[in-house]
Amino acid sequence: LKTQSLKDGKFYACKTMKQRINSLEQANNLREVQAMRRLSPHANIIQLHDLIFDKESGTVSLICELMEMNIYEHIQGRQTPLHDQTVKNYMYQLLKALEHMHSCGIFHRDVKPENILIKHNILKLGDFGSCRSVYSKPPHTEYISTRWYRAPECLLTDGYYSLKMDIWSAGCVFFEIMSLNPLFPGTNELDQVAKIHQVLGTPDQSVLKKFKQSRAMHFNFPPKKGTGISWLLPNCPAPALSLLYQTLAYDPDERIAAETALRHTYFREIR
Repeated sequence: LKTQSLKDGKFYACKTMKQRINSLEQANNLREVQAMRRLSPHANIIQLHDLIFDKESGTVSLICELMEMNIYEHIQGRQTPLHDQTVKNYMYQLLKALEHMHSCGIFHRDVKPENILIKHNILKLGDFGSCRSVYSKPPHTEYISTRWYRAPECLLTDGYYSLKMDIWSAGCVFFEIMSLNPLFPGTNELDQVAKIHQVLGTPDQSVLKKFKQSRAMHFNFPPKKGTGISWLLPNCPAPALSLLYQTLAYDPDERIAAETALRHTYFREIR
C-alpha cells in the first residue's frame, strides 16, 4: 500500500500486520520489526522508517521505503530475457543482502521473487516476517518458505535447517531471472522433491542418511541422474552456471555461503 507522509510529503510503502497487538511495546518486540532495525541501514535491505500503532484497533503498520516493483512483477509476462549484466547486478545485490543478514545472525526463510524489490536497478530484500535467529535451536517447527524455493533440508527433515536454506532460495531466484521461469514448480511437497531430483538427480546416500537422522518419516529414493541445469539453460555463461550449481548443492554443508559467493569469478568485474 502506497502512503504519503504529512511530515515530509514523501511517499512510502505501508504494510499493516495481520496479528492484533495489545501495546506499543509488543509491537516493538515483533520479530519482523526487530530484524529490520537490526539490519538497518544497508543498501540492499528495505528500510523501516516508522511504526504506527493504533491502540483502538490493535493494528500495527510498518512504514517502509517505497520501491518500484518486485522481481516477480518485473519478469512476469516478459518475452525477452533480462540482459546478462542486469541479472549479474541483481544477484550480486541479493547476495550482499544475505551476507549482511547472515553476518548479523539472522536468516530470512522466505527468499522469493515477490520479496525482492527493485528501483532504478537497486535491489533490496524485504518482508522479514519469517526470519529467525541463527542461534535459535532447531527443530524450527512453523511452516516456512514458499514451496518452489524450499531447500531439500526443509522438505526432508522435521525442521532441521539453517541459514543455507536462503542460499538455495537465492539459487532458484537466480535461475528464474535468467530463464523467466521457476526452476522447481512443485505442486505439493512430494512433487517438489521429485522436481528437484528430475534436474539435480538424487543425492548421495551419505546426504540422505544425514537428513534421515532428523526426520520422523521414512523416505527412500531410487538413484536417478538428473537432466542438469545446463539442459534447461543452454546459453548460460559458464561462470553463471558454476555459481548456480554451488547455490543449489543438495547438502547444505556443501552449499556456498553468501560471503564466498560474492567472491565468485562470475562477479569479477563488479566487485
